[in-house]
Amino acid sequence: MPTSASVVSIGDTELQSGVVLPDLKISHSTFGTLNATRSNAILLPTFYGGKHSDYEPMIGVDKALDPSKYFIIVVDMMCNGLSSSPSNSASPFSGANFPKVTHWDNVHAQQKMLEQGYGIESLSLVSGFSMGGQQANHWAAIFPDRVERMISWCGSAVTSPHNWVFLEGVKAGLVTDPTFAGGAYVNPPEAGIRAFARIWAGWGPSQAFYRNKLHVDLGQATAADHMSEFWEPNFLAFDANDLLGMMHTWQVANIADNEIYNGDFEAACKAIKAKTILMPCETDLYFPVADNEIQASLMTNAELRPIPSDWGHIAGAPGLNPVDSAFIDNAHRELLAS
Repeated sequence: MPTSASVVSIGDTELQSGVVLPDLKISHSTFGTLNATRSNAILLPTFYGGKHSDYEPMIGVDKALDPSKYFIIVVDMMCNGLSSSPSNSASPFSGANFPKVTHWDNVHAQQKMLEQGYGIESLSLVSGFSMGGQQANHWAAIFPDRVERMISWCGSAVTSPHNWVFLEGVKAGLVTDPTFAGGAYVNPPEAGIRAFARIWAGWGPSQAFYRNKLHVDLGQATAADHMSEFWEPNFLAFDANDLLGMMHTWQVANIADNEIYNGDFEAACKAIKAKTILMPCETDLYFPVADNEIQASLMTNAELRPIPSDWGHIAGAPGLNPVDSAFIDNAHRELLAS
């Protein structure tokens, strides 16, 4: 269990869009104790459809992320329903009127929270799965002198055009539900979210996952059961505008799309000083090995270490299957020991 879990206000915050979000709130949990020199901090940002508790299977005295050694902060990105989000914000920023958020916004809010709340200025490691990996990349590029090590697993530094197209497809499944009403729904657009989840089910796992019936390991007898018992409940637990808010952040993700790098992706990659392991899954349909390979080739201190798995993108889901979880844990153990 976490040492503490809390939601803190970092005050009125100007987003990358120029909109000022009043009383921005950041939710997070912590494990372990910050040492006297504040040099043992590890940050884990959340992923799409995830909340801070979802990282708990990776944290323990028998794991690389050992709270007896490190002070581990698991932070909820904006729009996930715990940090400031469409579903928990007051007018005029409630629901569909919530401003568009980027990872620039997420990492700056996280940096402010760490300094205000804990006096943490540098991180021993920033690591994350999927959109958490995108945030890890942004941390390392935007604050290169503050990040000692970085792991992005089943993630990316920039959202590829193909990945953007996939997200447009699942989005269409949600917004075409008449109940959605342009985001001004009275009741949850359940049919749209179910459609969204069923489209997602064709992309989260790989073809080999279904061919080899790996869903049986999760307790679902058939592919149809996997859709209805694994994917639908996960997304039905979220507010529809929150799902779309996180999706926007994912679609526009790019470590170079800011005033530091002005769109120069190569310069942003070269600026990363953190000792890095990039861990795409060999069968990931969102963030293929080739995309991470391009990124690694532009970095000066990065190792490309693909996860050899048939689970696709969900190979990276914390604690979902023991073989892939052990591979990911081992990479963390090696990097932290270096």
